[in-house]
Amino acid sequence: MQVTVYFCLGCCIFLASGYNSFSKSMETLGKKQYQVQHGSCSYTFLLPEADNCRSSASYVSNAVQRDAPLDYDDSVQRLQLLENIMENNTQWLMKVLNQTTRLELQLLEHSLSTNKLERQISDQTSEITKLQEKNSFLEKRVLEMEDKHTLQLKSIKDEKDQLQVLVARQNSIIEELEKQLVTATVNNSVLQKQQHDLMETVHNLLTMISTPNSKNNFVAKEEQISFKDCAEAFKSGLTTSGIYTLTVPNTAQEKKAYCDMETGGGGWTIIQRREDGSVDFHRTWKEYKMGFGDPAGEYWLGNEFVSQLTNQKRYVLKIHLKDWEGNEAYSLYEHFSLANEELKYRIYLKGLTGTAGKISSISQPGNDFSTKDADNDKCICKCSQMLTGGWWFDACGPSNLNGMYYPLRQNNNKFNGIKWYYWKGSGYSLKATTMMIRPADF
Repeated sequence: MQVTVYFCLGCCIFLASGYNSFSKSMETLGKKQYQVQHGSCSYTFLLPEADNCRSSASYVSNAVQRDAPLDYDDSVQRLQLLENIMENNTQWLMKVLNQTTRLELQLLEHSLSTNKLERQISDQTSEITKLQEKNSFLEKRVLEMEDKHTLQLKSIKDEKDQLQVLVARQNSIIEELEKQLVTATVNNSVLQKQQHDLMETVHNLLTMISTPNSKNNFVAKEEQISFKDCAEAFKSGLTTSGIYTLTVPNTAQEKKAYCDMETGGGGWTIIQRREDGSVDFHRTWKEYKMGFGDPAGEYWLGNEFVSQLTNQKRYVLKIHLKDWEGNEAYSLYEHFSLANEELKYRIYLKGLTGTAGKISSISQPGNDFSTKDADNDKCICKCSQMLTGGWWFDACGPSNLNGMYYPLRQNNNKFNGIKWYYWKGSGYSLKATTMMIRPADF
């Protein structure tokens, strides 16, 4: 900062460097310049020549001459006056210098504040730049993800369209199969009727052969073509073992069953048979309820039929067993029945006799029936899934005649095989089993 001070005898003119027009006008008057450096500021003193100050000097001398003539004392007084004026001007100049110093400090503080503000602005600008770069990166990532999701959605839509086409094809195939099933059902009904008529003819012929001279008896037998159980068929004079048509109690439904008309006096309704492993016995609850297999070979008659049959009157149960060494044994229960489905076809047995163990291999008291999809046993391990087949397992118990069928030399140490613990132990899988029932009063 530059400060210019103008002096003219007893007067001092102070101007900042900003007043350039005034300083230029003073320079035209002719004067001497004196510069003084004070800190960061430069001070210029302009002193006019004697001629330029005559008017002022004349003014002063005239003021003195009004009172007394010019002499030495007057000169001294005049000089003293000039010194006083100079002192006053000096003091004023010092004030100006002090004021200038304060202005310099304020200007310096302002400069520092400006620099700090500039740094802050620079830092904020840098942060804004970084945020902009980050925002640009994020926008790029969002666009990439949108493109990726768009491709995924398109792929999913294409898969959906393909599945819809496949479903439409499958529906067409199912409709065609349903039509074929209806046709097959009609044909099957015709075949069943033909088979029914054939069985009726056979029964009539057997009746005629057994009672050739009794016309009335033949007529009675002709009207009865299906039976409640095999004992009823046996008592009607049909004493040949084979497949018979039985009527489901309390319904008009018919069921095919194998009747043993020879063992122990005949009249036995076979409710289970295993002999060669040709039928899979690891079945569902519904299959065990309705029955499955072939009455001419391996089959399960059906829990619902047996339950309704054994709750009408007292039945006995005989279990016939064969091992792979040619031995046979049996267990006979004097009282046998199954509860209804609501009670899980619970089994009830009393009065054990026979050669297949003095202790019943079917746990007592009665247990609920279990299958692979209906766990009703007393074990957390789900016995039907672990041992296979449907049975009255208790806690996986000592018997399971519906287990896996193992052939000779593969039937030992098979805990999921066809077992009867109190005859052959827990790891021996039997060769053949038959479960048969008939009325206790037969």
